[in-house]
Amino acid sequence: MAAGSNTEDYPQEIDEQLTGFDSSVSSVKTMLEKLMSMPRNDLLQKLDPLDQAKLDLMSAYTLNSLFWMYLVTQGVNPREHGIKQELERIRTYMNKVKEITDRKKAARLDKGAASRFVRNALYNPDEKESRKKAADTTPDTLKAKRSKQS
Repeated sequence: MAAGSNTEDYPQEIDEQLTGFDSSVSSVKTMLEKLMSMPRNDLLQKLDPLDQAKLDLMSAYTLNSLFWMYLVTQGVNPREHGIKQELERIRTYMNKVKEITDRKKAARLDKGAASRFVRNALYNPDEKESRKKAADTTPDTLKAKRSKQS
């Protein structure tokens, strides 16, 4: 806030809110200066398409939020202005990008491993004996048994 401001002219609650608003505006200004210091084309070339979409959405949301704040300072109700629908539209796209990002991070299912886990979890000792008996009755094993007996 200004160095020579007199806090006795308005209530303490407003002073706290104005101080918070001033620090928020300063942090937004710092971030925008970092963003604007590099040419946009150079920045976009370094990013993959998903990060480019995130950057574009963040930029659009930031500008529309700043316009929302401007409308409030001018005494216009932004909830009755078209800016509300624009912010909702951008938020919808942000959620879509978040879903794509979450899908990329999601664990993949190894179907072969899962079926082995299930098969072994459902192990039945009787099945093993029946498989062993079935293997003993195949034509090759019968010939081998006959040759051993001879």
